[in-house]
Amino acid sequence: MISLPAAIPVRQTRRPLEMASRAHCVPSYFPERSPVMFKHILIPLDGSPLAECVLPHAVAFARTFGATCTLVHVLEITSNGEQGRCPDPLEWQMRRQEAKRYLEQVARRLDALQVQAVPLLCEGRAANCILDCAHREEADLILLSSHGYSGLSGWNLSSVAQKVIVRANTGVMLIRAYRTGSAELDTLAYRKILAPLDGSRRAECALAPASSLARHFQAELLLAHVVRKPEVPRRTPLSPEEQELVDRLVALNRQAAQEYLESLRSHMGAGTKIQTRLAVASGVATYLHELVESEQVDLVVMCAHGYSGETRWPFGSIAASFILHGTTPLLFVQDLPRDQEILTQAEQAAVEQAPADRSFGAQGERQAGGPALAGDILQHLEVLS
Repeated sequence: MISLPAAIPVRQTRRPLEMASRAHCVPSYFPERSPVMFKHILIPLDGSPLAECVLPHAVAFARTFGATCTLVHVLEITSNGEQGRCPDPLEWQMRRQEAKRYLEQVARRLDALQVQAVPLLCEGRAANCILDCAHREEADLILLSSHGYSGLSGWNLSSVAQKVIVRANTGVMLIRAYRTGSAELDTLAYRKILAPLDGSRRAECALAPASSLARHFQAELLLAHVVRKPEVPRRTPLSPEEQELVDRLVALNRQAAQEYLESLRSHMGAGTKIQTRLAVASGVATYLHELVESEQVDLVVMCAHGYSGETRWPFGSIAASFILHGTTPLLFVQDLPRDQEILTQAEQAAVEQAPADRSFGAQGERQAGGPALAGDILQHLEVLS
């Protein structure tokens, strides 16, 4: 009797049997969390045209989900590479006034399109302030440009964007600043949306916002599943019996995946144009990237984690691949509750060594009649000295 080689995974694809009976699989689009819908969007802006590439997407999301927007601008403590130098009080006040006017101008542009936007001015370090504002304002989506004031570079992400994504612990929409479209704020329309699925409940977190966007824009929703070919490390070619076992496992997982996708299509309801793609490949990420290009997808929606359920890191390998190497707008839904966030060793060390600096990054001031959370500029200088 031939036994299954130890190197072959027992299951490459989650079976519908795990969610309901095999014959009557009714997928659960919303796992342990409540349905993912975005009601409060945080939009970091640094005053550059590159950062403003997110604004058409902000209008699209606000109209789809009925969300309000908070426009946040961060006044950096250091500028022009002069580390450790206290800013001139007069110059600092001038910068604050310019930033206020800029935020108010953007808010008026959005208000003209019936999108509620509230300006918020913060002082500190950009990434820290954005994360602190997202937590304090209870934002459930951060709409982020890949690049900003520092300009485009050979890197697919700026340092600030990367820091925010890694520690956001909430949904993030990443827009590639080097692939901007129309300058008009209300002309954006998604035509084809890709939702990669691996059969897990976690991955299904992406279905609610993906289907809502598809219905709103009458876009095609592409549900994709990749059956990974199992790895069988051998110094010699597989025997016929071993190859037969591998082929049987792939066929079994492919059949289960086909049933899963068909069940999704039948239970997601009317009003959504759904297409499915099922493939067998050695590299899941490679296939998905190629699918984005071949299908001319203009929005990818996925969950931060998938079948493996590894939660030590903010996102899994497939999400990380799209964050680092993707070229289209990417919305990834964070499936981990905020109370499960674990500080890294670097963060723990930073908190222990400089708690005052960390708290300083949380200060901000609303520009629309809200309470002033930042003190006078001289108090800031006193803290820095």
